[in-house]
Amino acid sequence: MTQAKEPSFRDSVDLMFNRAVALMDLPPGLEEKIRVCNATYTVRFGVRLRGQIHTFTGYRSVHSEHMEPVKGGIRYSLAVNQDEVEALAALMTYKCALVEAPFGGSKGGLCIDPRDWDEHELERITRRFAYELAKRDLINPSQNVPAPDMGTGEREMAWIADQYRRMNTTDINSRACVTGKPVNAGGIQGRTEATGRGVQYALQEYFRHGEDIKAAGLSGTLDGKRVIVQGLGNVGYHAAKFLSEEDGCKITAIIERDGGLLDENGLDVEDVHNWIVKHGGVDGYPSGRFIREGAKYLEHDCDILIPAALEGVINLSNAERIKAPLIIEAANGPVTAGADEVLREKGIVIIPDMYANAGGVTVSYFEWVKNLSHIRFGRMGRRQEEARHQLIVDELEALSADKELGWTLSPSFKKRYLRGAGELELVRSGLDDTMRAAYGSMREVWHARGDVKDLRTAAYLVAIGKVATSYRALGL
Repeated sequence: MTQAKEPSFRDSVDLMFNRAVALMDLPPGLEEKIRVCNATYTVRFGVRLRGQIHTFTGYRSVHSEHMEPVKGGIRYSLAVNQDEVEALAALMTYKCALVEAPFGGSKGGLCIDPRDWDEHELERITRRFAYELAKRDLINPSQNVPAPDMGTGEREMAWIADQYRRMNTTDINSRACVTGKPVNAGGIQGRTEATGRGVQYALQEYFRHGEDIKAAGLSGTLDGKRVIVQGLGNVGYHAAKFLSEEDGCKITAIIERDGGLLDENGLDVEDVHNWIVKHGGVDGYPSGRFIREGAKYLEHDCDILIPAALEGVINLSNAERIKAPLIIEAANGPVTAGADEVLREKGIVIIPDMYANAGGVTVSYFEWVKNLSHIRFGRMGRRQEEARHQLIVDELEALSADKELGWTLSPSFKKRYLRGAGELELVRSGLDDTMRAAYGSMREVWHARGDVKDLRTAAYLVAIGKVATSYRALGL
């Protein structure tokens, strides 16, 4: 239970915004223009299911149109409300600005528990919701482009895209009305894993800077670091999987809605994930120490804590007991403004959500561009790239035939070098470059300004500055 003085999620976003703009020299009118949400639409619609009409409430909030289209996910949750959607839309504005995705910020939500409905029922609900949004231009390739969020995925995005196409039969760019679609329905390779992959790239970039590692009281590389993950959904699962399999991290605890697992020797992420898919939770998993109050493991000793589920899980009720020296916010708003202050005073470094989980919107941008260009990335250049590489390999093999030189090409080098970049490789390359560049812009502000003590404030300063520049260019 959080304390009464705990700020709401929306209040947290406003407080963090205020902390940043206090360090900027913005005209009051421009500051207010960036702060406020431009519009929020509430739609209520009925769908006949199980012999009666059920009424559903959905939201689509547009925070900023300094760039269009606006971009943001649609979540399905009984906790969805106007304040939450507006706060998430604001975060999307700042997130897109930080990673230089040319979108304004938006967000949507439907008050529904997807588990309460069969697939065919959920499809009817989703299509009707999409219809209500699309007829108001709240789904449109050039105005408002949704994406998956909590409770939604490829399946729902495919339904939405098809519903929009049915309503706009002559729109050649109809597939670009939404991102996060299945690959065979206009999606892009690497999108499903994108947010988790972005978390991995963010940590890799952080650990390239000795000064930053030292700020968290850590040393060395990611190899061997003890990691606790809260939420093994799409984002948490992929982040944990990549960090353990590719960077040598040990996932010592996994926290789910029904409890938590702890194993100091490291949990098998893939095996735990398969168990959750089959059994709906971690209870009964044959390895590790299970406790019903899984949130207690947020306070367990580790090197890196990854909250990857709901907002506000680290708050004034538990912030003092958090032991992790480094927190990376894979979820939106998992640390409240009150807890953020407590953690900063303890010297804990937080890699903020607007940067850490920006992998999703980054690869969504790539998918949107792919849909508008009507061609798969790599299709034009991959074989030409392989042919150029083959010329070099041929020359090197000719040289290696000279016995006096005494060297040969290793088979693994030849295979890897000759492989041209396809869509997945290009997506990962673009995401890695984006995460590195965005971290560099935050880091520069963090270390160059004496009045900026943390990465979150630095991220807000960079993002708000870019939004302000865009508005000024529009004559505001």
